Amino acid sequence: MSDAIIRVENLSKKYVLSHQDEAVGSYKTFRGAITNTAKSVASAFKFNKKQVDHKCEEFWALRDVSFEIKQGERVGIIGRNGAGKSTLLKILSRITEPTKGKISIKGRVASLLEVGTGFHPELTGRENIFLNGAILGMSKAEIQRKFDEIVAFAEVEKFLDTPVKRYSSGMYVKLAFSVAAHLEPEILVVDEVLAVGDVQFQKKCLGKMQDVSREEGRTVLFVSHNMDAIQRLCTRCVMLQRGQIVAQGATDRLLARYLSSNIFKAAPRQWIDVSQANQRIGKGEARFNKVKYSSLNELADFHPYSNGSLEFLIDIGSNSSKSVGSLGITICDKLGNKLVNADSLEIGQRINLEKGSNLIKVKIEEVHLKPGVYTIGLWLAEPLGGHIFDYVESAFEFEIISLKNEGLGIRPDGDGVVTCNFEFSQMAYTNAL
Repeated sequence: MSDAIIRVENLSKKYVLSHQDEAVGSYKTFRGAITNTAKSVASAFKFNKKQVDHKCEEFWALRDVSFEIKQGERVGIIGRNGAGKSTLLKILSRITEPTKGKISIKGRVASLLEVGTGFHPELTGRENIFLNGAILGMSKAEIQRKFDEIVAFAEVEKFLDTPVKRYSSGMYVKLAFSVAAHLEPEILVVDEVLAVGDVQFQKKCLGKMQDVSREEGRTVLFVSHNMDAIQRLCTRCVMLQRGQIVAQGATDRLLARYLSSNIFKAAPRQWIDVSQANQRIGKGEARFNKVKYSSLNELADFHPYSNGSLEFLIDIGSNSSKSVGSLGITICDKLGNKLVNADSLEIGQRINLEKGSNLIKVKIEEVHLKPGVYTIGLWLAEPLGGHIFDYVESAFEFEIISLKNEGLGIRPDGDGVVTCNFEFSQMAYTNAL
């Protein structure tokens, strides 16, 4: 007999999307709605179903998903936006029903899927702790036994008798996570909601999830776009793409596959088209079109190298003349951790863009990064107004090489990330030492 605490077999979830003919049943503006209504009030009484062209479309948020999770495992659910991660967690938490498939869960499930999950806004923090505990099937005595721990972890003592509708989103999440983690569920399900909390509290949450898994043998399912958090917490991952499982296994292997997918590894001195890049946000009044890079060193075949210079040429298209306060190039590691940020804001330089195409050169004098593959991000914004023109989180990958230690034989794993200047010298041993 399997020792799985969660077993999912051929799980599918279908939604029916309804599209209405824009010309008949909807209006683009409020003024248009008033105008069209005033033309004929009588038409409202003659309006019938045949006049509106309703088109229905089936959307499978999940399709034939199968996996098993053993007791005490910490499993990360990873995938791009729209992959089906949150839908999967809602089904496992019994918030929504699957269209097809079978789920077997042994034990109580505590879920934290969005701010305020399981809380009543009119009740105080104290009352919601008891309410949430009762929902999880805990007795009053059990909740009282854990009460002080919950309050201390959440750091909301002063506001314990305040209705939670007056809490900030961060306070809401702190208390909700504390309740979910301390009331001894066999399975703890946590979505991206932890990102609402501050950095120190996120670290506390990760530590608590590790404790409840390692020391208390509970199972944790964790969804996050923070790959560093996934790596530190999860022993293995399930990777979703368009509602289907494309891979599952050890965390390191899956993260490498996930982070390298859909990112182009670019060669130096070649224009890289980023105009259609995924994972971008911004209003678009100015956008990155293309970029190329070079170390300016022919001996390195123009590849970037440790402690060498690195130059970027960036083509930016703008719909009008404007002055921009922040143009930045970021270099991130394979987990998305930002290692280098060359931002015009830091040196107080504004970038003047003309209508049409603009060519901007950015030169980093020395790149103090160890050899390896890194990801380039591009950022264009006006910080004074909080206005983002364009942000391409992962534009392309490139490789930093070494010019000094090639061919030196075996080297230890984990050589670090940042280079530094250092030297060794032989000292004479004396009695004074």
